[in-house]
Amino acid sequence: MERIGIYGGTFNPPHIGHIQAAKQAVSTLGLTKLLMIPAYAPPHKAVLPANSPTAKQRLEMLRIAAAGCPQIEASDLELEREGISYTWETLETVKRLYPGAELVLLMGTDMFLTFDTWKNPERILGEVTLGVFYRGDKGEKTAALKQKENLEARGAKVVLVHNDVIVISSTQMRRLLAFRCAGEFLPAGVLDYIRENYLYDTRANWKNLPMDKLEQVVVSLLNPNRVRHVLGCRDTAVALAERWGANVTDAARAGILHDITKAIDGPLQLTLCDAYGKLLDDFSKRYPRTLHALTGSLVAQRIFGENPEVVSAIASHTTGKADMTLLEKIIYVADYMEPNRDFPGVEKLRVLAFTDLDGALKLGLEMTLEHLKEQGVEVSPASREALAWLNQEKR
Repeated sequence: MERIGIYGGTFNPPHIGHIQAAKQAVSTLGLTKLLMIPAYAPPHKAVLPANSPTAKQRLEMLRIAAAGCPQIEASDLELEREGISYTWETLETVKRLYPGAELVLLMGTDMFLTFDTWKNPERILGEVTLGVFYRGDKGEKTAALKQKENLEARGAKVVLVHNDVIVISSTQMRRLLAFRCAGEFLPAGVLDYIRENYLYDTRANWKNLPMDKLEQVVVSLLNPNRVRHVLGCRDTAVALAERWGANVTDAARAGILHDITKAIDGPLQLTLCDAYGKLLDDFSKRYPRTLHALTGSLVAQRIFGENPEVVSAIASHTTGKADMTLLEKIIYVADYMEPNRDFPGVEKLRVLAFTDLDGALKLGLEMTLEHLKEQGVEVSPASREALAWLNQEKR
């Protein structure tokens, strides 16, 4: 009997994590064939990001990615239907194409845990074995085992497959593509296709954009819950620049760009540094989540063409440093006190920032160091140097 795997998704874009998972499924589950089926419009994200390729382009990228894997086939089953792609409908089509075959529906833990929210879940359970990828995280495995028990009590067949392949989301891939450093995560030929077809803004010229266009591009690269903070930081930086006589345009651009790489996961921050040839100190290697200031400054310089003053202000906005320029002080303080921040002491800092900028900077650094001490987290050497410099300056 044939054993056919079904692996659906947007594949926007398909990356090596998808292909490695597909190969692992073929091997672990003993699949005769694995159909990788890009959705025309998946139910959970009926509207794809604005710069997404067409459905046919996603299919073509998937075909390129799967080349050389004889048991893996990129299928257009859902693209032919158009509209929202429901899994139960896809299964009906696969059953007609492969009568008598055993079907294995592949999914990640996130989809597995929300399975009962799918369209016609009981109908799906009656047709297939669920092949569920889980990672080594203990909590994730525990949740998957509990859901497996629940579904098996309803007659489902479930197989858990430990996923030891690269874990990276397509959202992260699109950001890395925008920053011109996604090559190592894409199967052979896919990056060439993306560039040749001007996909994912890989050929866009974002240097020296006017402020309205810059804001539009930046917002598209942020997590939604980060947008209010970034806009608040930009507006606060402008107000402080006007108060203290700094370049208002530079303050606005540094403010809007200061968290441009914040949405990149910690380990992928290291990828950005490698791609831009930036050597890291030991502290940065130990705490990659602090790297968004450095990588943001690199992106601001190389992708957006910002001037050295803006770049340096972004680079020091999380830790500060010795001998800070006026703009560097403004961006550090604006990031700390913008209107969406809410913590003990922020109101005092907001008042101080417009009467004594160095005093506000010193207060912000002291509060940060105290918070990190309470959390048992190592303090950046740059922050200690910044505070020592300020204390010396204020004598």
